[in-house]
This record gives sequence, structure tokens and C-alpha cells, in this order.
Amino acid sequence: MPPSAPPSPSRSGLEATFLENRDKLLHFLRARGAGDAAEDLVQEVWLKISRSTPGPVAAPLSYLFRTADLLMIDRFRSARQSGTRERDWTQAHADEAGASPEPSAERRLSAAQEAGHVLSLLESLGPRVSAIFRRHRIDGMAQKQVAAELGISLSTVESDLRVAYRALAQWKERSDEA
Repeated sequence: MPPSAPPSPSRSGLEATFLENRDKLLHFLRARGAGDAAEDLVQEVWLKISRSTPGPVAAPLSYLFRTADLLMIDRFRSARQSGTRERDWTQAHADEAGASPEPSAERRLSAAQEAGHVLSLLESLGPRVSAIFRRHRIDGMAQKQVAAELGISLSTVESDLRVAYRALAQWKERSDEA
């Protein structure tokens, strides 16, 4: 960030104008839609004017605002082109690799079968364990609420969840080995 001290006599008129109007530039960029990037853009303006020797500038404040505006436009274009390149590359390579945003029929069938196995496993643990697991893990209900709803203690809910988790972990180990 440029120093906030008053400009020394050795500073160019452009740098002095920048230091006097830094807040105005920041406000201008935010109003034009730069958002969080406004600070970065103001810093880029400072770097640009401090590294260059443009010669005498008739309207230094206008020059600074135009520089800030052009830097913001460049950044916007760069981000847009980057997004376009990324999208085009992804589409081109997705076709090559056979990738699709949708799962294949095999994957859908496999997932449905796996879900069926999990549901069967949970049902085999008993209706209470299955109900507790579903209410807590699938419906997102807090353990205390599940306990209150089923009229059982919180420790029973925790115990039944441990049973379900242990059975699911064992099932997962077996299916990974196969």
C-alpha cells in the first residue's frame, strides 16, 4: 500500500494526485462493481504510475480514474476468458474421456443395489435401530429429539446408533474386499 504521508517534493504530480485521491479511486472502483478487488486494483494503479514515467499529464485525476477503469476491465475480461477456456477445455476433454455429468446406467443400478443392501442391513438390526438411524442420519434430527420422539433415553439412542455404525462399517469392509 502506498504511504499515506504527505507527498514529498520529489514525487511526481501524478503520484501526489493519487495519494490525495486514493479513497475516491477506491469508491469509484467499488461503485463500478469491483467489490473486494477494489483494493487490489488501487494498488495496481499505484504500481503502474510509480513504475512508469508518463510525462506531463494535463488532467492527472482523470488519468488515474481512466487507468483504474481500464485495469478493472482487463481483470474482468481475463476472468471471463479464463472461465470460457476452462468450460471449453472441460467439455472437449469430457467427450474424450467419456465423462458425463450424469452417472451411467451401471452406476445408477449399482448405487440402487447398494442402497437396498444398506436398507436391508438396517432393517435386520431391528425396527428401533433402523428408525433411530433414519431419523438422525437421514432426516437430520438431533439425538435428543429422536429420544423424545421415541420415548427413550438419550443413551439408548447413542447405543443404537453405535450398533448401526458398527454394522455399516463391517458391511463396508466386506463389500470393499469383494
